Amino acid sequence: MPGSSLWRSTLTDFQSVFGAAPAGGWAAPGRVNLIGEHTDYNDGFVLPVALPHTARAAVRRRDDGLLRLHSEQGDGTVTELGVAELTPGAVDGWAKYPAAVVWALREAGHEVGGADLWIDSDVPTGAGLSSSAALECVVATAYNDLHELGLTAPELALIAQRAENAFVGVPCGVMDQMASMCCAEGGALFLDTRDLSQRQVPLDLAGHGLRLLVIDTRVKHDLADGAYAELRAGCERAAELLGLRALRDLPAARLETALDRLPAELRPLVRHVVTEGARVERAVALLDAGDLAGLGPILTAGHASLRDDYRVSCPETDLAAATAVQAGALGARMTGGGFGGSVLALVEDGALDQVAAAVTTAFTEAGYAAPRTFAATPAAGARRIS
Repeated sequence: MPGSSLWRSTLTDFQSVFGAAPAGGWAAPGRVNLIGEHTDYNDGFVLPVALPHTARAAVRRRDDGLLRLHSEQGDGTVTELGVAELTPGAVDGWAKYPAAVVWALREAGHEVGGADLWIDSDVPTGAGLSSSAALECVVATAYNDLHELGLTAPELALIAQRAENAFVGVPCGVMDQMASMCCAEGGALFLDTRDLSQRQVPLDLAGHGLRLLVIDTRVKHDLADGAYAELRAGCERAAELLGLRALRDLPAARLETALDRLPAELRPLVRHVVTEGARVERAVALLDAGDLAGLGPILTAGHASLRDDYRVSCPETDLAAATAVQAGALGARMTGGGFGGSVLALVEDGALDQVAAAVTTAFTEAGYAAPRTFAATPAAGARRIS
């Protein structure tokens, strides 16, 4: 925030690295998805909330075509890249995410140049909480402001998605970037990923005596390893075999008939996508009716589907979800792309510590590393902070 000790520290750090003051500071949040997993690349519905954890960037324009990048989570060095030479596959490590956004903006016809970027982030990495999307979106937001591009939040989300798809090489849907750009404080984002229509659904957890507990299992995953791409390809193949534009177009009432027309290996994928879409719509109806506690069984059913049909859970996430419910959570499920990451549990306010402690104990007894747990409150999307 302007004038805060944090911003003063950022100014000092930026000047020590780059030799001058930044033009401003920006922030973009990570996200946790209430329900709607692996539906975004099937043109379906999702219901994410932004986390208070953010990627933050202090930025200054450059006129010499150089992109200079420094991360507080890095090794202290500055990565220097030529903007005109940016090509997919040419940048490694964390620097590929901001570089990807600059490349995507230029590919979209925006004549943007270099910059000095100082990056800091407290979004847990590898936890299924969209740390990469937060980094992409903070850079996109800063460039949009500094170059007066006039792009809307959804347009910036699409730029960030293209950056991750075409430059980084992860065939993700648009949910993570839309959540980071468009979520509002105190609400969940009901998003139709086909046409990007959206509605902020009030999520007054405190008013209903509820909390969202995030359990970071600390099991790291890499969606660029091919597993995510294989799942997406399977869904696209199933839609093609069924004569559909996307699996979103398969009504739940026709699910069983459709499954009979598909190869055995594709049936579980289709079953998850169709039933998950129905769970999103049911969740929104409950929130609109003020029945927040009713979300619990929906979360638990969503986890079972991810575990048994989509098969993207792992022993750690299964243990965390099951233990949370046994310890009093109203419901719990894996959140994020899978193969590790985090579990989201809906708990009554007084049971937060009890559930967190039970999961930690279960991990210890299973010989797993201790999970990281924290309460999440719905936060605001990408914004300028100074």
